[in-house]
Amino acid sequence: MFKQLKDNYANWVYVVGGFLLLEIFVFNPGLIFSLLVSIGMIYIAKKSLKGGAGKILFWIGLLLLIVSVLNMVTVKIILLSILAYYIFQLFQKKNTTDIIKPIIRDKETVTHTEEPILKKKAIFTNSFYNRNVTPDHVYEWNDINIQCGITNTTVDLSYTVLPEGETVIMIKNIVGDVKVYIPYDMEVSINHSILFGSYHIFGEAEENVWNQNVSIRTADFDQAETRVKIFTSFIAGNLEVKRI
Repeated sequence: MFKQLKDNYANWVYVVGGFLLLEIFVFNPGLIFSLLVSIGMIYIAKKSLKGGAGKILFWIGLLLLIVSVLNMVTVKIILLSILAYYIFQLFQKKNTTDIIKPIIRDKETVTHTEEPILKKKAIFTNSFYNRNVTPDHVYEWNDINIQCGITNTTVDLSYTVLPEGETVIMIKNIVGDVKVYIPYDMEVSINHSILFGSYHIFGEAEENVWNQNVSIRTADFDQAETRVKIFTSFIAGNLEVKRI
């Protein structure tokens, strides 16, 4: 059942993605220019400009991006479909009578199957605009898995002790820069997906990257007892991974 739900979800993603690409590249190619201009304005505001001018350019670019996306016919259809679905669910819930039945259990058949669960505080949480930075003092490590909007993130692994095995850092950004500082004795694997931007990973660097997926790992990664896997995905931004 879970596999079927997963397959259906993937199929819907492919269908919606296909319609979005069809609208952008076939029926409304002018959107390409509008989207690139708005993303470029946001990227320049975050990367190069400081102070009032940067903030003004950022908000203009963000407003232009939102207007461009909302003007897409496919997006309007998706939003209307979601609204119709929730209205339908609301009416279904009102028209359904709850039936409460007593549950009788034999004392001898009751078994406790609950297992102990440890809940750890996340280092970062999903955020649209706030900057994410690890503490500048010793802190307890927990794997990172966040989705952000227009956000810069800095992860410094020199102030923490990583557990044996595989440590995962997964960051998805719309626009922003990510910096990861790695101790010299640690093995790393990086998988970076970007639409537009640049990356600086140890000795590898490339500017003005367009729609690429970059995969880099250190030589002894597979044999290391403690290793770090980094997954990043941007629409626009810069990735920097370096030793400290």
